[in-house]
This record gives sequence, structure tokens and C-alpha cells, in this order.
Amino acid sequence: MTPERLHKLVAVLEKRQPDITLILENVFDPHNISAVMRTCDAVGVQEIFVLNTKIPPHKKWGPRSSSSAAKWITVHQFEDTDACIREVRSRYQRILTTHLSREAISLYDIDFTGSIALVFGNEHAGVTETISKLCDGNFVIPQVGIIRSLNISVACAVTLYEAYRQKKLAGHYERQRLRPEQHKRLLDEWGMGETN
Repeated sequence: MTPERLHKLVAVLEKRQPDITLILENVFDPHNISAVMRTCDAVGVQEIFVLNTKIPPHKKWGPRSSSSAAKWITVHQFEDTDACIREVRSRYQRILTTHLSREAISLYDIDFTGSIALVFGNEHAGVTETISKLCDGNFVIPQVGIIRSLNISVACAVTLYEAYRQKKLAGHYERQRLRPEQHKRLLDEWGMGETN
């Protein structure tokens, strides 16, 4: 690996945000997951959780929509909702689902400067009632059109860029936030096979 390549990888790792993640529940289209991965990479989200309780685990992601983002994102796959939520709770303080409900708060009322996980459901039915009951609340993306839904990858992008805006204002991108051992592990993983 050249010094320039090493410098680029280190610079990217220094912007990674260890206190925000996504859970994608039963998202059918791997291209949608890949598009979400691309946005995660763009704003510094390092890990995502892919929960499949109604469909088989994904074997691969859509390479064209991810532009190889899967190489730079840590993906945890689960087939059990309780196990997934337990794992997420061990790392993140608050879990919110995208779900239209009377109690749902606006995306713009979420404090993204704390530790948070966000659940996005599948393309047809959204999040399940099972996972909704295990989480801490719901949020919605404000909309004024007739069709009150967005493609999952678009909804994730809108949400993550609001998180990026808040975290940037709070100075989260001005210092390395990964633990040293995580930083080293990811740098070693990313550098494997790099020859130029």
C-alpha cells in the first residue's frame, strides 16, 4: 500500500462515527441495502445491522448501487429480532423506528449527537410491530405530498444527512471518535489486499 493510500484510509477512519447505526428489517431488494451502505460510508456510519426474519439472509449486495461500499462498512446479519436488538442495545443507547404513529416525532426533533440506532423496515410493510415494541419510539420524515412514503434508500439518506448536519455542528467530525483498537482493526482489514 502506498503512503498516499494509507493516508486516505486513515483520514476516512478519523471521520467514522461510532455512536450511530441503522437496522434494516426485512429489506427485500439488495440494491436498496447497497444504496444505504453507500450513504452510510458517505457520512461516516461504520456499521449496520441487517435483520431478516421473513426472507433468507442476503448472500451479496447490489454492486452497482453500492459502488463497493460494502467493503468499507461492517455488516451484521441477524435472523432473530430479540438477538439483534440485544446486540444493538449493548452498543447504542436509544433505538427509534421509522413508523407512522400518533406518538411519532419529527426527524428534525431527534438529537443525533447522542448514541442512537435507527430502524428502517421493508419496502412494502415498513417495520414490524414486533420490533416496534422493542424500541424506544418512532419518528417520521416530514412530508407534504399526496404519497406519504419514500424509497427506503432515500429515507435513509435524508435521515443520515440530518444526523451528519447535527454531528458536524457539534464537532463530531473534528476528532477521531473510534476506539484505538477498532481504528487499528479496521485499518488492518481495509489494508488487506491493498497493493497500490
